[in-house]
Amino acid sequence: MGIFSTDYIKSYKATFSLAYPVVLSQLGHIMVGVVDTAMVGQIGTIEQAAVALSNSLYTLVLVFGLGVSYGVTPLVAAADSAGNTNQNSELLKHGIVINTVLGILLFILLFSISPVLNLFDQKQEVVDLAIPFLNVMMLGMIPLCIFSGFKQFTEGLSFTGIAMLITIAANLLNILLNYLMIFGHWGFPEMGLMGSCWASFISRVIMAIAMFAYVYYNKEFRKYRSGFSLKNISRDLTKKILNIGVPSGLQWVFEVGAFAFAVVMIGWISPKAQAAHQVALSIAATTYMMASGLSAAASVRVGNQAGLHNREGVRIAGFSAFLMVLVFMGVCAISFILFKDDLPIIFNRDVEVISIASSLIVIAAFFQLSDGVQVVGLGALRGVKDVKLPTIITLIAYWGIGLPMSYYLAFKLNLGVEGVWYGLSIGLFIAAACLFLRFNYISKKI
Repeated sequence: MGIFSTDYIKSYKATFSLAYPVVLSQLGHIMVGVVDTAMVGQIGTIEQAAVALSNSLYTLVLVFGLGVSYGVTPLVAAADSAGNTNQNSELLKHGIVINTVLGILLFILLFSISPVLNLFDQKQEVVDLAIPFLNVMMLGMIPLCIFSGFKQFTEGLSFTGIAMLITIAANLLNILLNYLMIFGHWGFPEMGLMGSCWASFISRVIMAIAMFAYVYYNKEFRKYRSGFSLKNISRDLTKKILNIGVPSGLQWVFEVGAFAFAVVMIGWISPKAQAAHQVALSIAATTYMMASGLSAAASVRVGNQAGLHNREGVRIAGFSAFLMVLVFMGVCAISFILFKDDLPIIFNRDVEVISIASSLIVIAAFFQLSDGVQVVGLGALRGVKDVKLPTIITLIAYWGIGLPMSYYLAFKLNLGVEGVWYGLSIGLFIAAACLFLRFNYISKKI
């Protein structure tokens, strides 16, 4: 069956209609960090390096929390295709409980261990700013996890638009609050770096409240209203969700964690290299989160077809998403190369930081395709509830191969910060190849 056949064209349309709201919603999560990086960069390089260092831990926790919430989505999609309303009411209840408890536990965990930043041999002035910034950002994990719990439930039912609108509105609010609280405009106190994290916290609280109100009051979800009762929590259903969600979270942690640990290695080079890494990573993370929207759509569409035991439907849904992400990330790669000298200026005015970031953006351009394929591969495999082996693949690719190569190229071959990114690119390529082959193999077994 050709990629331009009627079935594939239908699949492209269905995937796109699901994906574009998710893309914008996912983009919203990462745009909080992008906006913080850009606006804090106007204060100074040390402050921007502090954001980079704190985000090295915060982003790990963020993607784990988001990944765990993904455990609900394929189960909801499968139950929806089978017309099982009672099952989805239970999934709503258990998903919200799991995500709320998770948000609280993650906040307590990282608040307790944030002083560990002192052990990474970083510049002390950077660490002193990073720790309080990180603590407030972690407080925002609680409302963000609640928001994500509701969001993944609605996306499993193919309602993706409202989460997009809420996220866009919250990000616009975050930009406004950053402007007011960092620089002290309109009578607000000038809080500098700390104004940025408090702005993010406020916008995320509003996101959680808005998403709760939408699901609770919208007539489309009234048949799931029993899901708001917190009685009779099932250990078996909780385990079933976590069996998908925890490996999904770990898959993200292994990749994003590799880039986060790269911040530590680059900190051994210089604060300017660290700031440049944060600039380039903010740009690359933007396209990654957009590709993860296609991944989420692939998970829902593959999950629907798996619920119907439709092998050909599973394969078309998965492979059409792979093709779409290749086209999208290819356009991003070309854009990175064309605008490599212009993009860093948005984030920093230091000539040396801009120069380093520009070279890293070129490297990022070359790993765009691999990054897109691996994230869609994880989503498609999650749709068929295949999460354990993909988790092992990501661990080996990033931590067994990518990071050791980064260290070797950066410090043994003296390639510096570029060597770190070359090593990470190798890990991405290996993960992409293995996950694509895994989906091709497992989808034939449906």
